[in-house]
Amino acid sequence: MPSQTETIGVAEGVPALPQIEVRIPVDIRLPEKFDVIPSDAERGASVNDLTAFRLRHELSHLGLLQGFDELLCLPTLHNVEAYWYQTEAVRKVLKQFRGRVLLADEVGLGKTVEAGMALKEYLLRGMARRVLILTPATLVGQWEEEMRTKFEVEFATSYDPQLRRDAAAFWAQPRVIASIATARRAEHFALLAVQNYDLVIVDEAHHLKNRQTQNWKLVNALHKRFLLLLSATPVQNSLIELYNLLTLLKPGIFKTEKEFRQSYMTTGKPRVPANRERMRDLMRDVMIRNTRSLVDVRLPPRQAVTVRLDPEAGEAEAYAELNRLMQETYAHETAPRRLALRHLLSSAGSTPATAAHAITRFAARSKAAGNSRGWRDLAARYEALAQSGPTIKEKALLELLGRNPEEKKIVFVHHRETLERLSHLLEKDAMPFVRFEGAMNGPEKDEAIARFQRDAPLMLSTESGGEGRNLQFCNTLVNFDLPWNPMAIEQRIGRIHRIGQTREVFIFNLVVRGTLEEQVLRVLDEKINMFELVVGEIGQILGEMDDEGEFAETIFKAWVETTEVERDNAFTQLGERMAQAKQQYDSVKQLDEELFGDEFVAG
Repeated sequence: MPSQTETIGVAEGVPALPQIEVRIPVDIRLPEKFDVIPSDAERGASVNDLTAFRLRHELSHLGLLQGFDELLCLPTLHNVEAYWYQTEAVRKVLKQFRGRVLLADEVGLGKTVEAGMALKEYLLRGMARRVLILTPATLVGQWEEEMRTKFEVEFATSYDPQLRRDAAAFWAQPRVIASIATARRAEHFALLAVQNYDLVIVDEAHHLKNRQTQNWKLVNALHKRFLLLLSATPVQNSLIELYNLLTLLKPGIFKTEKEFRQSYMTTGKPRVPANRERMRDLMRDVMIRNTRSLVDVRLPPRQAVTVRLDPEAGEAEAYAELNRLMQETYAHETAPRRLALRHLLSSAGSTPATAAHAITRFAARSKAAGNSRGWRDLAARYEALAQSGPTIKEKALLELLGRNPEEKKIVFVHHRETLERLSHLLEKDAMPFVRFEGAMNGPEKDEAIARFQRDAPLMLSTESGGEGRNLQFCNTLVNFDLPWNPMAIEQRIGRIHRIGQTREVFIFNLVVRGTLEEQVLRVLDEKINMFELVVGEIGQILGEMDDEGEFAETIFKAWVETTEVERDNAFTQLGERMAQAKQQYDSVKQLDEELFGDEFVAG
């Protein structure tokens, strides 16, 4: 069911608060000189010869066994809770699977962390230098952020302007995260095919299911020593997809496609294995799959409440004028300026103070174009709204925070200016709180978390709030404003609805009627029941849509490129696409659960 639309009281009774685990970083540096075994291409070897392939991996395996029981990466991780099943999976990747494996953990169990740990281990041991990570377009930014903040590994991404300026130089960089939709284009495919990689990671690897697609051909063409394929649902429609995937990892494991069909597939039933146990025994040599039941992960229920608010007259008029100005200038703007327009609209969905700041900056940059007057007038209008007192949304927040004041609550905001505005309002209301934001250094963040746990009932946080930290002592979250990327919303939820949480979790969404944020929430809540999904599933659903661009860009265009009359229909169509993608994902998830079962354990 979609989330409720009326506010409710939060549960009473706070259990004894757990102690915060403070990790002391160990000074383990990446080696200056990497002892990298030459790739096949560098030695002129052919990757098609199965015997040679096995001999080379037997040889490299001798170098992997020594010392992998002790993972060097563990003390270097930042704000990562590496659970026992994840460290065990990484050890298996390194020792048993020799760096070529399908990581097929159930959604939400942390395949990205496992891949990041394996990557960091190879880097620390000097066994890898050049790394390529391929993901759906919607996940590029998330991967870059996680590799940088959790593992301290910097990557260039396919969103970098350098890719357009000098593609050859871009792909020659030692570490790259790229949209597979970008990488497979002919002009980039040719450049990638001549690179030599020590490690290639492919997220949502079920997009390699068909050997006739450019996705599969690209990964097959890459010169790579280690290969990690990540997919919670490796089989989508037919077992032949599994053959195609595993052939990339271990050529010849199922012999030829003809023999695979004869030995493992039921005639006329492409999703039904002819010999389930025999196939699963063989797959234990190439796949790791953890499930919630296998690793005993249980999460309490969560309840989402959406508070829809009618805007006051001045707010509605300012928002309408913003839309008029955007549609007047959008078609004539450059790509960077359109991105700035996105920021303006997002700011207007937060607070007038935030909108005034963003519009003032935009107007200053519009001066040369001769159209700054309208923007300056609009900035003044929003500034007047900010000075006139709390808005309807700000009043709703203060009322909500005043309920059950002893309950700890996290309020998430998308913009730093909103953080400043709400801090001022809370101080004026004499409501104790702590701030948490990306600009704080490590000790400052640790102190903020400790104060929140110890004596502050409220934490006001930007998107970076508490990434990887123990926040399970809090079970109430307020989305003051909503990022347009549903995975960012999901990440917020995952801060408190995670392993270690023992109480029911409550999520409050504040949204003003008539805004883009209301449309986004309608699509996510009514069409795919987002707030009931397991953390991690929204990425799977977006992956089924196979869009090349960001979801935020998709919804921005649905808003700004339509009239007010057309807008509802545009978002309804987007919602239907998402609903179909969710149905496809649910079907595939059921198939993979039946195929692999809960008891699957790597050999």
